Amino acid sequence: MSLFHNGLDAAVQKAFTRPAPKTAGAQMRYLVKQLKGTRAAAQTLRISQRTVERYVKDQIKKPRPELAARLEREVKKRWQPQIRAKARRKAASTDGIVIDTRARIGYTAPMGTTDEDRLRHLTVALPPQYAARLFDAQDRGADDRQLQQIAAEALKEVYFQDDGRRAGQLEEVRFTDIEHLEFDL
Repeated sequence: MSLFHNGLDAAVQKAFTRPAPKTAGAQMRYLVKQLKGTRAAAQTLRISQRTVERYVKDQIKKPRPELAARLEREVKKRWQPQIRAKARRKAASTDGIVIDTRARIGYTAPMGTTDEDRLRHLTVALPPQYAARLFDAQDRGADDRQLQQIAAEALKEVYFQDDGRRAGQLEEVRFTDIEHLEFDL
């Protein structure tokens, strides 16, 4: 996955009302139930069907680290889909999304302005239309570069131009060298 995809997923996971299963057996049972069979779970996790059956029966309790990561990722991807959808809808329609980032941010502007890129730590509340654009792009399978461009446009409008009250001649915001990125609903 990517920095932006993981950040958006983590923000939505904060809305969960119950914790996802923790043990390998419970995670495997949940995944088998969601995928309607051990064969589908085995294909998803790239392991044998017999191994899945052993986890379901708690004959194996401790998965390899790479399998544990895949298992947790697949469970969290499917955990509480209605809560996930409700949180995304709310962010995209009324609440918006908060971006907290430490990155090199600069802009292109007319001559004589201080448009130098510099390392900035910003925590900015983005309006709902940008949350909707980010979630829609994520659903369409956009890559990190496209999501980064949407976030840069949002920062340009909200942070630099203050919703049209200043820096009207600002052309483009550069958002690079991301050290930290976190979203919150």
